Amino acid sequence: MTSNEELLRRRQAAVPRGVATAYPIYADRAENAELWDVEGRRFVDFAGGIAVLNTGHRHPKVMAAVAAQAERFTHTAFQVASYDSYIELAEKLNARAPFKGPAKSIFFTTGAEALENAVKIARVATGRPGIVTFAGAFHGRTLLTMAMTGKVVPYKRPFGPLPGEVFHVPFPAPQNGVSVADSLKALDRLFAADIGADQVAAIIIEPVQGEGGFLPAPVELLQALRALCDRHGILLVADEVQTGFARTGRLFAIEHSGVEPDLMTVAKSIAGGFPLSGVIGKAEIMDRVEPGGLGGTYAGSPLSCAAALAVLSVIEEEGLCARADAIGAQIKTRLEDLSRRNGIRPIAHIRGPGAMIGFDVVTADGLPDREATAAVTQKALAAGLILLSCGTAGNTVRILVPLTVSDAVLAEGLDLLERALTA
Repeated sequence: MTSNEELLRRRQAAVPRGVATAYPIYADRAENAELWDVEGRRFVDFAGGIAVLNTGHRHPKVMAAVAAQAERFTHTAFQVASYDSYIELAEKLNARAPFKGPAKSIFFTTGAEALENAVKIARVATGRPGIVTFAGAFHGRTLLTMAMTGKVVPYKRPFGPLPGEVFHVPFPAPQNGVSVADSLKALDRLFAADIGADQVAAIIIEPVQGEGGFLPAPVELLQALRALCDRHGILLVADEVQTGFARTGRLFAIEHSGVEPDLMTVAKSIAGGFPLSGVIGKAEIMDRVEPGGLGGTYAGSPLSCAAALAVLSVIEEEGLCARADAIGAQIKTRLEDLSRRNGIRPIAHIRGPGAMIGFDVVTADGLPDREATAAVTQKALAAGLILLSCGTAGNTVRILVPLTVSDAVLAEGLDLLERALTA
């Protein structure tokens, strides 16, 4: 039998160390919210492939759709010979996107690729170069999306110089001492000191910051950004790569605010574990790019498009938006109870819409505790729970359990989380 230790040795010899892995376990099989490693050990999965598996590992309808597509063809390149699944997926997303008027969609492969193309579209549509994002944001690992990402270590430090005309302002979060007023004042200073508002193509924001610490964007910030963008002719882009597809209790997290973006980027859970991303936007903006300016060899893979159509059906048929709210309420209730109990590591700032839940591990004085957070995730793994951390201070625990998780497995996972938090 192949062991985790043997695969770790082979990995170290064959794979560069620049790609990190949270834990030294190697997957053998998975089902819904459970994963088994090559040594046969079972884990409850509270990571969901980093928000990719809202419909769980190997959902039967997703697997059946991919198998049926594989019987027809696996690749043509959409630019060479188009196919119906791409068009049908675009139609369904256009109908569901939070735009008052007509929408159009284009598909790619990764979240970073979607963000890069959103920038391309915004620059063509406005004729401007500037991009504004937020401190703590994560938008990808390509050179442009690294520049857009608001965290130096480990994403940016050794890779410069990065593309210019990308600017950051603080993201509001009470635990970081930043208010909405602070963020808006920083935007005013940016427009006065570094780049005029008339040279900004887009402001890009995650409705809930992911890697930055599962920080929801306040509604008043999103409303103020919409008004500011309207005033200055700037496009507002919602990065829904991690927040999309029922995770927050709505198909798209921006819907909670009632604010209408101009463009949205999507990826991760769109295709139930198959690589797919996209940009959805107002039709008049999307059509500004000339033919040939957008695309990619693998962009909008027919296998992934088939999977995504199945994902949309599962979300609707199984009521996963409501399920996200129910799961999230159960998780928050349990965490609130734990936060008041003796013998549990101090935790604070339990937050997040739907089932996109984060909380902070802190010291007795309420300060971020990175070391204790690492100890919690390691203890969770030892107990049989896959759990991830994030945040600019490295002290946020994030929960991304599949929305299709059974009640029994969810309860088991929360019991394991309690064990991991026991001091």
